[in-house]
Amino acid sequence: MWPYVLAYGGGTMLLSLALVLVYVFTTGTESRVSPTDTAASAPALPPAASTTEQPTTTTTSDSPTSTPAGGASATGQANQPTKILALADHPILQDPNAGLANRACELPPWQSTPEGAEAFFTAARVCLDEAWGPFLQAYNLPFTPPRLHFPKAASFDTQCGTINVGIATAAYYCEGDLYLPFDGLQTDQYGDAPGVYLALFAHEYGHHVQELAGIMDAAWERIYAEGQDSPAGQEMSRRKELQAQCFSGMFLGAHVDRGGSVTRAMYDAAWYDQETRGDDTSGTRDHGSNANYAKWWRAGAYDNRIVDCNTFAAPSEDVA
Repeated sequence: MWPYVLAYGGGTMLLSLALVLVYVFTTGTESRVSPTDTAASAPALPPAASTTEQPTTTTTSDSPTSTPAGGASATGQANQPTKILALADHPILQDPNAGLANRACELPPWQSTPEGAEAFFTAARVCLDEAWGPFLQAYNLPFTPPRLHFPKAASFDTQCGTINVGIATAAYYCEGDLYLPFDGLQTDQYGDAPGVYLALFAHEYGHHVQELAGIMDAAWERIYAEGQDSPAGQEMSRRKELQAQCFSGMFLGAHVDRGGSVTRAMYDAAWYDQETRGDDTSGTRDHGSNANYAKWWRAGAYDNRIVDCNTFAAPSEDVA
């Protein structure tokens, strides 16, 4: 398993004894500014996702591309859930009818307090576990929920090093641990926007899905081989981040208007908020343009089909 931390932030890449992956959470320290780049294909009114079912067939991992960290050994049991280190040809990305089951997600009302945020994200994790757990298990992939942490200090320690909380930082993912410091959420800027916070959390959870499936390790093998700051390495990072965007969209698309707490207003807020995020805002080259950031989230939300999230098979202009 690669030592890394995934973070919502202002696009800054951190290195602290471990490789750090950054997810853009804000438009910077100033007030939000709508970017000029938007997804041209976005409809005037965001639609609900299509109804879908869980995968009905199981793909085993008898022949992974390489032995994954923490997986079965070469002499291990064939039926043991095991990561598959693959990218575009990963088994979960092949079935055109596979998506997350449509279901209700019950969340407490958003409150812009540390206690309110903790209750909201704790409940959201249950919904995400119930969505992604059966999906991964249907492909004989391992599943364990991420561990949630709600640090209150100005800095906190993780397996990936010490993390400093600031206005440009919001959430970190590090080897199965999700850290959600309240001071990083910028509730003074976003206010009562549960759909926005849910989409952000679902993006981070998307990285957990990549980790469990083996996609994360396969992507980092390629990034290390190419060089993290090389054009090819940065493109691979964008493919990884944009897939997490698509996974986030799938989750909201599968749960909107299902009788639970994910309302059409929350879905709409998340849909349009994606236009404010990406490399055009942060000035980096490792997450994707604002237009592509919105496009991939909306691809997942629109049809709730995981084949639409195969960023690793997309042409370079779609992950620029």
